[in-house]
Amino acid sequence: MKKLEITLLLFFIIHLLSAQSSITGIIHDQDGEVIIGANIFLKDTYDGTSSELDGHFVFETIETGKQVLVVSYLGYETLEKPIEISGDSLFFSLSLKSASNQLAEVVISAGAFEASDEKKAVMLRSLDIVTTAGATADIAGALNTLPGTQTVGEEGKLFVRGGAAHETATFIDGMRIQNPYSSSVPSIPARGRFSPFLFKGTTFSTGGYSAEYGQALSSALILETIDLAPKTVTGVSLMSVGLGVAHTERWDSTSLSASLDYTNLAPYTAIAPQNMEWEDPFQGYSGQLIFRHQPKENSILKIQANGTTNHMRMRFPDMEEVTRLNPLQLDNDNYFGSISYQTILDEKWTWFVGGSYTFNEDRITEKFDLKDQEQSTQFKSTLSYHLNDQIKLKSGVEYWWNDWSERFISAEADTFQTRLKDHYTAGFMEADIYLSSKLAGRVGLRAEYDHLLQQFWLAPRFSLAYQTSKNAQVALAYGQFYQNPQKEWLRYGAQLEMERADHLMLNYQILTKERTFRIEAYWKQYHQLVKFPQQQPWAADNEGQGYARGVDVFYRDKKTIKNGDFWLSYSFLDTERDYLDFPEASRPGFASAHNFSAVYKHWINEWSSNVGVTYSYGSPRSFDDPNEEAFNQERTMPYHDLSLNWSYLTHWWGHFTIVYVSVTNVPGFKQQFGQRFSNQPNEEGQFTSMAVRPPAKRFFFVGLFLSIE
Repeated sequence: MKKLEITLLLFFIIHLLSAQSSITGIIHDQDGEVIIGANIFLKDTYDGTSSELDGHFVFETIETGKQVLVVSYLGYETLEKPIEISGDSLFFSLSLKSASNQLAEVVISAGAFEASDEKKAVMLRSLDIVTTAGATADIAGALNTLPGTQTVGEEGKLFVRGGAAHETATFIDGMRIQNPYSSSVPSIPARGRFSPFLFKGTTFSTGGYSAEYGQALSSALILETIDLAPKTVTGVSLMSVGLGVAHTERWDSTSLSASLDYTNLAPYTAIAPQNMEWEDPFQGYSGQLIFRHQPKENSILKIQANGTTNHMRMRFPDMEEVTRLNPLQLDNDNYFGSISYQTILDEKWTWFVGGSYTFNEDRITEKFDLKDQEQSTQFKSTLSYHLNDQIKLKSGVEYWWNDWSERFISAEADTFQTRLKDHYTAGFMEADIYLSSKLAGRVGLRAEYDHLLQQFWLAPRFSLAYQTSKNAQVALAYGQFYQNPQKEWLRYGAQLEMERADHLMLNYQILTKERTFRIEAYWKQYHQLVKFPQQQPWAADNEGQGYARGVDVFYRDKKTIKNGDFWLSYSFLDTERDYLDFPEASRPGFASAHNFSAVYKHWINEWSSNVGVTYSYGSPRSFDDPNEEAFNQERTMPYHDLSLNWSYLTHWWGHFTIVYVSVTNVPGFKQQFGQRFSNQPNEEGQFTSMAVRPPAKRFFFVGLFLSIE
């Protein structure tokens, strides 16, 4: 919950606050024909609209002074017009120029859901993430309502198309995030560390992503932070789980934002029934500084620093006998900092350079003591060249340094220490080729070398898209993707190689002003997966393999119901792996065959309220019962969840105020994620077990947010 107050505050202040100025106009092409569905908005804000059937548009804004009005539409060059807003109504007649070099009629889209990218279809924005019931303003929670994903309730992370959570990588401003989720223990779902309103763009690739990114077998979540903050504002939040304060100062070409949050679940767990025994519920502090500076036009410098410290203590099932509970304590410190600079050198060249540093330390105390510490540094530079209207080139290099150490002290006071240092270097080249207004392709090659594994490899990527009609297209993508084995297997010193996945995807989509339909079939083949005999990870090799194949369907409609917005997602997944200590090929325990989500949001003018509802379903998942001879033949219960949220806008004490309420699993569906078994048999030779359930049947959240300008 640590970032919920900031995201809600920005959403309602910027997007729903009553406007003071009206901006109207008409959009047409060079021939005078009106353009329907063009995107019109004020740059670096969320104020805007789309052109109607007659080309006209109208929207209101509270912004004042010098602004930039942006108009974008598929197949045309983006128009940026400086304007002056003084509180009066403004009218503009704007003409767009055709652009053959844009991915306009054709969008390379296989495997990717794009947000806030004028060149591609908008699928999910930051506003969508905040207002999706059940997601509680968590990026992963909202993305789990899209096809290709599934809810794994005991984890709270992104699981994509048969891939484990660690096979999805998160990138912010081009930098890979080593610890995108909060630290947790089994059965306590993690949560993303970053607020969705930090980002102006969200690209969620369920496969076949660009050669610019690596070290992810299944998926890439690519996030781009906003540029200059829109305005000067102070926010104060009072919540059922804590409190927070945030302030943003905006100057002409510079902005500085700072926030501090305190979270304490003790009062909440004292009144809400829990499925576990808390001794010291989760509590923690988090802080953030964000500096943005625009030294000249078409250049931006971004610096950010984040820090969190968390603590929790509970009674947790003993590994040797799960019906016996022991005190378990988790303490975490996490710090992340990044700096990036991007500039347009001239009409053909664009340069980006960035660096980041991450520190994460987990301290776990039970009958044993475990300290896990990881530090990483990354440097990256890319150069883009606009050769001509048909060809765009992009290349880059990156370097990662990683230092991971672990110290384990057993109940008998035996000490085991591990330390792994790694240097990773990669380079890529990629070309976007526009063969015609209906046909576009992308060809890329990524080269990587890992010092720890002492391996070099090449990963080719390829995409092709063809427009079949005005609003429809088909797209094809293929690529090879590599990822280091997890450190828990590398610690034993085995000579392991990179794990590899080959992706092949074919999709068809229809995009109109207010509706989206998309269907995609995919096939993935896994090679060189880590595999070892049961309870012998020191004997690991790369003989594992597997596959994942399926179909994803997505439909979104913002037109049929007045003031309503809904989307439907369905995924079918067929997957098996023969890896780790599996005695035979089988479906992994995190993968369910069928997943469905229905999301609906409605704005009620009379009540100044926004209401959201989300229903999610997941078919039973596999798990292994060691008391049975057959492997992995047991099944969890089906997953059902119906969540609601409500936001009320008003003014208290002379300040704009939001009252926010959300409830997950309103009907109280029984949710059980299999069984946890003891790792040793009892006197009767049986492995005792305990059901894996969420920490609570429901989660309630109430918040009060004030905006002071």
